[in-house]
Amino acid sequence: MQIYPNRFDTHLEKGLSPFYMVFGEEPLQKMLTIEQIRKFAFKQGFDERQHLSVDQQFSWNALVEATQSLSLFSDKQFIELELPTGKPGAEGSKILKEIADATNPDTLIVIHGGKIGKDVQNSKWFKALDKNGVYIPCYPLEGQQLQNWIGNYMRQIGINSSPSSAKLISEFCEGNLLAAKQEVDKLLLSFPDGQVSDQQIEKAIVDQSRFNVFQLIDVLLSGDPLKTVKLLYRLEAEGVEPTIIIWALTREWQTLSHLKQLQGSGKSINWNQFRIWKNRQSLYQSALTRLDQKSLLAISNKLQLADQRFKQSAVVRPYIELCHLCLLFIPCDLSAITMHD
Repeated sequence: MQIYPNRFDTHLEKGLSPFYMVFGEEPLQKMLTIEQIRKFAFKQGFDERQHLSVDQQFSWNALVEATQSLSLFSDKQFIELELPTGKPGAEGSKILKEIADATNPDTLIVIHGGKIGKDVQNSKWFKALDKNGVYIPCYPLEGQQLQNWIGNYMRQIGINSSPSSAKLISEFCEGNLLAAKQEVDKLLLSFPDGQVSDQQIEKAIVDQSRFNVFQLIDVLLSGDPLKTVKLLYRLEAEGVEPTIIIWALTREWQTLSHLKQLQGSGKSINWNQFRIWKNRQSLYQSALTRLDQKSLLAISNKLQLADQRFKQSAVVRPYIELCHLCLLFIPCDLSAITMHD
């Protein structure tokens, strides 16, 4: 069964399913959906939670043992399985299908990861889980869908505004739900009574955007290392969540990689296709001149490692690691630098 995040509340009201598969490239929807499942499951007695992550060292026996183990403190267990690629391999596929065919009312399993294609959705293990569970795809929101999400969230936290307010915030955040949520949360702090006009929103956004994540991206593209570090210090001081910056860096790497491929094949770049307007095209051209395929591969590897580490462990100084990631876009040679907890 497939259910989109905006209808997931209604589904939960009918009760829990034994399996949930949360996949997609939009981080905030994934995070909020998984958190919804956690809270609802806890109320239903699933008060023991295990987290497993499929990486190169992962053993699928760990999942089998988790589903079969009994706790001294709880009769019900909640298992989260992070599957970053969406592809469990031959062994994992077999085990997931066996688990799907033997549902246990005392075991709830949530599998989550990045964007998956039709090949994954048509696989035997996925269909077996989907038959008895729920698939929640989390796609980036654009246009009216994004504005609806922002408008609904503003109402949920008690902000009264016009429909044009959601449009104003969506245009500023350019499809980044994490950034949109952060801006709305800031508005509530500035206007605790929830009464805010479009003019006040616009002024607040301008004031808060002096050192925002999007400005950081432009500085990275321009190749200014000193200003990059200064902006990161300001973002850290303002309390910007590191996950927002990781999201922005990943998005820019994807864009630059696509542009580099077109450039290498001799094809002309359709800037509008990438939503890169004329005033920012020179920034991307500058970055493409500096970054070769080797540099882009290094960025990809470091971003994947950072994303996993930020999710799996408490990084003591996240902005130091973010600084290393940002400087790769300059590029600076950081091959000798390793990440530390």
